[in-house]
Amino acid sequence: MRNLKLEIEYDGTHYHGWQVQNCKKARASYRNSQTIQHVLEQVLKKILQENIKLTVAGRTDSGVHALSQVANFKSSSRMPLERLRWALNCLLPEDIKVTRIKNVGLDFNSRFSAKSKLYRYTILNRKYSSALLANRVYFFHHHLNVSLMRKEAKVLLGRHNFKSFQTAEIRQRNPLRTIKFIKISKDKDLLHIDIQADSFLYNMARSIAGTLLEIGRGRFPKGSMEEILKARNRQLAGPTLPAKGLFLLKIRY
Repeated sequence: MRNLKLEIEYDGTHYHGWQVQNCKKARASYRNSQTIQHVLEQVLKKILQENIKLTVAGRTDSGVHALSQVANFKSSSRMPLERLRWALNCLLPEDIKVTRIKNVGLDFNSRFSAKSKLYRYTILNRKYSSALLANRVYFFHHHLNVSLMRKEAKVLLGRHNFKSFQTAEIRQRNPLRTIKFIKISKDKDLLHIDIQADSFLYNMARSIAGTLLEIGRGRFPKGSMEEILKARNRQLAGPTLPAKGLFLLKIRY
């Protein structure tokens, strides 16, 4: 028996997230839809002739993309790693690809062994939208005060109660999280918001991005990020931005 670690790249546009939530309502909503986990497990089963159950580092939502998602599974197969990667990428659809496969210790768990996750939210900030980037950015035509956004974002660094940025979910989680790094950068018309944390609450990254956007456009005044954070009230923060602008960039172990 060996434990295999996969690094996976995918465009989440046509998928209902990594995994369907375990409730009747979700199962009814996704009955005729595909998840990334389901596609990968079916292809692995076909190649290895085993029932495969993937453990993933982060369960991305419908429409969210990944540059380097991580998942692992245990298998008795001795197929060489490069041959397995080649076989996977031959059978997987064009919008899901395995970039790397590695043997890891039997105690490795993609989710619980992770030290931090790095997400990027990208905004196309100009007067017209993009045909080519439509499914990978959030289009926003208003002028943004990027300098103020950067100053306000610094308030989020460190360990805090992020309840103000926690979208309600079936199972409420401990809202304490540690943001280790947050950076707002510009590349011509693209504005990138990079956030690295030990872990993320449901829609936390998209809610933070939405709040920063409200600050940048002038709807929220200077000093509002600190007030919102301390209030622990989701109603005071900005909107949860659409999933299509969010990328899982890196899992750190």
